This record gives sequence, structure tokens and C-alpha cells, in this order.
Amino acid sequence: MKFSEKYAAIKKLVEDELEELRSEILKELEEKTELNKEIKEFFRLPSKHIRAVVSFLYLKSIGIPINKKQITIQTVIELVHNASLIHDDVIDDCSERRGDKSFNAGFGSRLSVIAGDYILSFALSKLAELNSSDILKLFAQTLNNMCKGEIDQHFSKFKIPSIEEYIEKTYNKTGALFETALSSALTAAEMENYKNDFAKNFGIAFQIRDDILNVTQNRQDSDIKNGIYTAMVIYSANPDKPHEGIEKAKILLDNYVRKAAELIKDLPENKYKTALKELLELINNV
Repeated sequence: MKFSEKYAAIKKLVEDELEELRSEILKELEEKTELNKEIKEFFRLPSKHIRAVVSFLYLKSIGIPINKKQITIQTVIELVHNASLIHDDVIDDCSERRGDKSFNAGFGSRLSVIAGDYILSFALSKLAELNSSDILKLFAQTLNNMCKGEIDQHFSKFKIPSIEEYIEKTYNKTGALFETALSSALTAAEMENYKNDFAKNFGIAFQIRDDILNVTQNRQDSDIKNGIYTAMVIYSANPDKPHEGIEKAKILLDNYVRKAAELIKDLPENKYKTALKELLELINNV
């Protein structure tokens, strides 16, 4: 089976929760303005919802019910993630997103920046509903990390970073949001019992995988063409020969998948834990 088919099978275990999540997002965008209409269409494009999938599977594996609070948290995560996608496409001048025209390709950079900020305003509104200063602080730090990752990426364009710098940027831009998706869904006591670094390592692995696919699938808007040098260039030490670094990048990916797998080995044995293990195997297959 292809990645999409295997992932769809895993996602079925939390499909009811994902449907609630999608409904919650669209409900936030009910105001009848032209911009709301276009943003709703953007959210209707195919999406993996992988941060929510990972969080829901983990929570269900340890017996935590998916209630209104959990749906709200993952709704905020999706809103923040999608706002960042729209902003990223403006920064990178990307013309496609999820097999369709990117928001900025259709409406220009100025409106796209406003659209991203507009979506973030909905995320803040949903955060307020949770009435938790701890969760608010977590999200504030995560947004700080995401912005820092983007800033560092801009100022290091066309420079080959160290592998440590690459991992730090990968955590800031991607891993931090995976981490917050799960951390904010656990109480302090639950975080003591369960190692929430699982989501952080999963997120880093997920991004390394995507960086490898950028090279192996010769994606048109690849980071390397834009001077953003990922693991393959670091290992090959040559931006013109990223393929020479693929095998070492796969080893790096495997290391983070193994770290994540180690952090769920003590979870209760059930179909949700099995799904998490299958998901790790899936992202390690590049």
C-alpha cells in the first residue's frame, strides 16, 4: 500500500474526533465575508491532520477521553498550523499547496498575510475558551519557537548549517507544534507519568522525512533550490549534490523514529498504541 492508503487506515481510529475537529474549524469561519469564504475553501483542501491524529491516538492509548477541551486544543493547533502554512507560502513564494493553488498564488501576498493573521485571531479566541494560563504560555512559547525558526532560516540561506543547527531549526519550525499539541492536552500529573517528548521526536522525524522527500521526489519548490539547506546538503557538503547525503539523512530519520518508539514502549497495549507504532514505521519508510 502507498503512504496515503496506510495513513488513511490508521486515521480511521480517530475519524470521529477528526470530524468534530473539522466541524469546529468551519464553525469558527461562519462569518459571511469574502475572506472567510476563501479561508473555508482553504481548510476544505485535503489535509493529514497529523498533529491531531498523533495526539488523539496517544491520549486514547492511555485512556484519556477525547472531550470538548481536547477537541478545542487540537482545533487551535490546526488553526496555528494552517496560518503558518499561508505565511510560509508568502515567504517562500510558493505557487502550490496540497495539490492546489496556494493562497498567495490566488490572492497575492498582502491578503495572504492578513488571512494568516486572521486565522491566528480565531486560534487566540479558542485559547481563551480554555481559561488556562499554562496552556496559553505553552502556545505563546511555541509561536515564539516557530517565528525564531523562520528568522534563523532566513538569515542562514545559502549557508550550510551544522547538523545541530538543522535539528534546532527543525524543532522550532515543526517539532514544537507537535510537542504542544500533546503537552497542552495532558495535565501536569499525566505529564509526570508519560514522557511527552514522544511528540517532539515524532515531529522532528516527520520533518526530516519531508526534507528527504523534497530531494528524492525532485519537488519543484524544494527548500534546497531556495537556499534552505537540509540534512542531505549537510551530509553531502555540496548543495549541488544532495543525493549524496540521502543515506546518512535516512539514518538520522531512523534515530528520531527510534527515540519516539522508545518513549511509547511502556504505554498500555491496545490498538491505539499499535497505530502509533505503525505510524512511526510509516514515516521511517522513505
